[in-house]
Parts: sequence; structure tokens; C-alpha cells
Amino acid sequence: MSEHPRNQMNDDFTNPVRLSLMAALQGVDEIDFKTLRETLGVSDSVLSRHISALEAKKYLNVRKGFVGKRPRTWVKLSEHGRSSLNEHIQALRTITSGL
Repeated sequence: MSEHPRNQMNDDFTNPVRLSLMAALQGVDEIDFKTLRETLGVSDSVLSRHISALEAKKYLNVRKGFVGKRPRTWVKLSEHGRSSLNEHIQALRTITSGL
């Protein structure tokens, strides 16, 4: 008997904001904090908390720097994050296909 797909889901991505964040990063090389915040429609503090949690688990790479004199933060998926998200999405697809 094979393992049920729900057991292959990643608990770190079951929160809707985290899943949306990961999905938004999947289609880009890197994105700045402001654009990501506007894309997801969340507050700075909510986004910052989720980025920190995902970065701590090595799903994201965060780069800080300046544009002119203004501080900027850029976020991108790590290879670990990309493969973990793909596995989670595959589990969701299996579950929703009724198999």
C-alpha cells in the first residue's frame, strides 16, 4: 500500500499566505519586498514574519541592499524551496485528481 498524498504535503506551505508567497516566487528569479507585498495583498509585518519563517527553514534566500539611499530587500526561492514546493504541489494535484 502506498503512502497517502496528504502525507507528502509540506506543513510549512499549508498556510495560505506562505503558499501564495512561495507560488509568487516560483515564476520569478527574484522579487523585491514591496512588489511581493503588493502582489500578495498583505501588510509589511505579515509578509516579514512569513519570509523570516521560510528563510529559517532554507526555503528562501533573502538579500538586503540599497537602491540609492533607500534600503531594499529582495527574496528568491532556494533550490530546496523550489523542490519542496514542487513536491507539495504534486501532492495537491494527486489529492484533487481523486486518485
